[in-house]
Amino acid sequence: MAMKTAFLFPGQGAQAVGMGQDLCEQSPTAASMFEQAEAISGLPLRTLCFEGPQDELNRTDIAQPAIFTASAAMLAVMGERLGDAMPTPDVMAGLSLGEYTALYAAGAMDFETAVMLVTKRGAAMQEAAVSVPSGMVSVMGLDEAQAQALCDAAAQGDILTCANFNAPGQIVLSGATDACKRVAEMAEAHGASGAVELQVAGAFHSAIMAPAAEKLAGAIEAASFADPTTPVIANVDAQPYSGASDIKDKLLAQLTGSVRWAQSMQLLLSEGLENPFEVGPGRVLTGLMRRIDRKCRVKTVNSLEAITKIAEA
Repeated sequence: MAMKTAFLFPGQGAQAVGMGQDLCEQSPTAASMFEQAEAISGLPLRTLCFEGPQDELNRTDIAQPAIFTASAAMLAVMGERLGDAMPTPDVMAGLSLGEYTALYAAGAMDFETAVMLVTKRGAAMQEAAVSVPSGMVSVMGLDEAQAQALCDAAAQGDILTCANFNAPGQIVLSGATDACKRVAEMAEAHGASGAVELQVAGAFHSAIMAPAAEKLAGAIEAASFADPTTPVIANVDAQPYSGASDIKDKLLAQLTGSVRWAQSMQLLLSEGLENPFEVGPGRVLTGLMRRIDRKCRVKTVNSLEAITKIAEA
């Protein structure tokens, strides 16, 4: 399958105060999407997104519905502004939370279902994170086998796992606080060029998220999904969804399983990716692509101004 044009959607960590405000001021569609998302989530998303404070917006239970809504609104405004010039994606993918945005964008679930699920997911992950002292450490300069060896050495009976394969030489380990501290101490002896503890609520994409998966299971089970109209690459196996039937399983597996972002992008590159767009706040995925393949230039669509630039190009 040829995959020249891709829409990529960011995950948690992309949030910033001010996101979506320019869209809502200029587009009634975006404004009504934020309004609808507030009604579904029960959260004051506009105040939090436009005014902050940042530490409130960073909370997992707030950041997830906020980033999803800002990304979905960005996609809608892109369609409005570009009209016939709107790029047609051959494939979509999203990092962690962004996978929900990709499935929504591919028509696999409606806006209401997506907001409901990401709100529940954020709340369940926040709860699981605070119930066990845990965290995540980004390790630089190791391949998967080396990262796994470091994991095995530092775990010492605690939960510790390779959670995010973000780019070659950038792997995030996730687990109990003590195990994360040991990773930071032992990383260089295992050949890493550095290790940085991340400012996150807890050990995402590890077994510590099992209670969150249990909480989310009911909501995912009750939701209705359709076959994606555009191929969507799943985080857990870096392969396209086969249809609506495997959405429930893969979204639940994603909570406790590894995010294979580097492998997902390598798949797209091997299939001829030339024209990726990062749609949503921030430019995290643009930065990761530089580390995955320097030659592949991502167009970052994170503001009304960015959309206007594409329209004028």
